[in-house]
Amino acid sequence: MEIQLKGKVAVITGASTGIGAATAIAYAAAGANVVFGDINEADAQKTLKTILDGGGIAKFQRTEVTVESEVAALIGAAEREFGGVDVLVTAAGILRGASVRIDDFESATFNAVIDVNLKGTFYAVKHAVPSMEQRGGGVILCIASGAGVRGGSSSVAYASSKGGVNGLVMTVENQVAPLNIRMHTICPGGLATPLKLGQIAESARRGGQDADAAVANARNSLGEPAGVARVLTFLASDAASYVRGQIFTR
Repeated sequence: MEIQLKGKVAVITGASTGIGAATAIAYAAAGANVVFGDINEADAQKTLKTILDGGGIAKFQRTEVTVESEVAALIGAAEREFGGVDVLVTAAGILRGASVRIDDFESATFNAVIDVNLKGTFYAVKHAVPSMEQRGGGVILCIASGAGVRGGSSSVAYASSKGGVNGLVMTVENQVAPLNIRMHTICPGGLATPLKLGQIAESARRGGQDADAAVANARNSLGEPAGVARVLTFLASDAASYVRGQIFTR
C-alpha cells in the first residue's frame, strides 16, 4: 500500500539528521508540505536539498527547541507558508552523560538533556495543538525510546527525559482527543543515528576501549532511521486513524 500525505502540512523538530531527517524526506516524498527546525544548519541544508532535488516541498527554519518563542515561530512559519499544521513530529533530542553513575552525574548535564528532550517536546505540542484545532484535527508523534519506557539507558538523564515524554503523551492524548487530534509515543530501538553512535563511542572511551572499533562493531546490529520514517509516514496518514497508543519499532 502506497501511503500518501498530499495536502498535509508537517512540522518536524530535530530534522537535520537521524530519524527527523529521514522522516522529513519520507513525508515530502509522500506529498506533504514539510517545515522543519534544528540548530544544526549545515546538515539541515543537506536534508533540504535532498527534499527539493526529489521534487518535494519543504522549508527549514533554525529552531532551538529549548526556547519557547523559537518553537512558536516554527509553528507560525507552517501557518504562514501553508495555512496550518496537520502533523507534528518531535524528533529533537540529545544524549549526554553515557555510562556516568548517578552520584557523578552533573546537574548541568541532566538539565540540558531534560530541556531538549522533554521541554522541547512540551513546547512543540503546546503550540501545535491550537493550529491543529483550527484545521479540524491532526496527528502528533513524539519520539521517545525504549529507554525510560521499557527499560533503562546508558544515561540517567536520557532515560528520565524519554520516560517524561511518554508520560506527557499519556496525559495530553486524552485532552486533545475531543479535538480530533491523535497522539502516539514512538519508541525506536537501536538505530544508526549520530546520537546513538555518539553514545556508543562515549561509553567505549569511558571503558578504556577503542571508540572507532566499538562504533564499527555496533553498526552491524543497528537499524536504519529510514525504517522508522516509514512507520511515521503511515502513522501520519489517514490509513492509521484506528491506531492507538505507544508504537515500538526496531
